[in-house]
Amino acid sequence: MPKVLILSDSHGWEQEVEDIKQRHQEEVDAMIHCGDSELAYDSDILEGFHTVQGNMDLDSRFPEEIDVEVGNLHFFVTHGHLFQVKSTLMPLSYRAEELGANVICFGHSHVAGVEKQGDQLFINPGSIRLPRSSYPGSYAILTATDDLKEVSLRYFTKDGQAIDKLSYLTSLAL
Repeated sequence: MPKVLILSDSHGWEQEVEDIKQRHQEEVDAMIHCGDSELAYDSDILEGFHTVQGNMDLDSRFPEEIDVEVGNLHFFVTHGHLFQVKSTLMPLSYRAEELGANVICFGHSHVAGVEKQGDQLFINPGSIRLPRSSYPGSYAILTATDDLKEVSLRYFTKDGQAIDKLSYLTSLAL
């Protein structure tokens, strides 16, 4: 049963990212940071995270996109600023399709949300530091059954409190 922590747009916060990491690293199979950490590529705080470069990250050693497999989940991860995520998900969808990814993780807009289109699941974990919605700063944890018949996403505040209104349950089974 794969379980993945997804975080984005922490904008220089170190202790908060470390706290989230410590809270969940023993229970998850992977940790993803969708960019704008504003930390160095080799920061101890980001150790263990699959991390991409955001538009505010000055360290050019971060890749602009990555794809990661966790069990039967294939993640395409990018910050989003290079894919027009504030106006459409289509460029993300096309790139994910090229990679064979079924879960697309991105940030940039600072708005937490999840949407399923066809056999693709789009996840924005929000921003733990500077949310731009009525919800507090957030991150997400995705859990799936091995056969992908049940895929759930739960959002949490930076302090680990569940944001129940954002919970989402779907299937990615073909």
